[in-house]
Amino acid sequence: MNECQKIIGVVLAGGRATRMGGEDKGLQPLNGKPLWQHVADRLADQVSTIALSANRHIAIYQRSGFPVYPDNQADYPGPLAGMLSVMQQAKGEWFLFCSCDTPFIPACLVERMVQQRGDSPVVWAHDGERDHPTIALIHTSLASDLQAYLAAGERKVMVFMRQTGGHPVDFSDVKPAFVNVNTTEDLQALQEKK
Repeated sequence: MNECQKIIGVVLAGGRATRMGGEDKGLQPLNGKPLWQHVADRLADQVSTIALSANRHIAIYQRSGFPVYPDNQADYPGPLAGMLSVMQQAKGEWFLFCSCDTPFIPACLVERMVQQRGDSPVVWAHDGERDHPTIALIHTSLASDLQAYLAAGERKVMVFMRQTGGHPVDFSDVKPAFVNVNTTEDLQALQEKK
């Protein structure tokens, strides 16, 4: 079994989605399939198992057959809380987290992160222009540091990842694969024209 096959792929779908009118972003349909499903399908061949981080409509997400992990903390404290909750509940050493609003992540995502990780306990995607800290490969050893960081009232994903020795992985050759769907307008623009 290679390194990629020992990684749990996690779709982060637990946010408030304020820029999408508070709708559950992961459940919004893109070309007839919910956003989270696009991400899970793209991760499926890259990781050993799939899990979901969600805080609303848990029963809908559970119909997928994948384990669903809600935040352990109240009031949607952000993606780091979702990451921590999954690391505390799922049995795994490495986790590849991917936000549900990036439906076109590349097939080389996990392999490249593993290859370029070095000794870092966390790496994240960089599309050549901007960082994507919610698309990250994280070792479970960071769970206690992350818990302390959140307990101190901190929420900034990039700050945590940098201070724990992480670095970005370059995906500038596949930049379009990291398009984000943040608004209803973004979603409509990506729908295939019939």
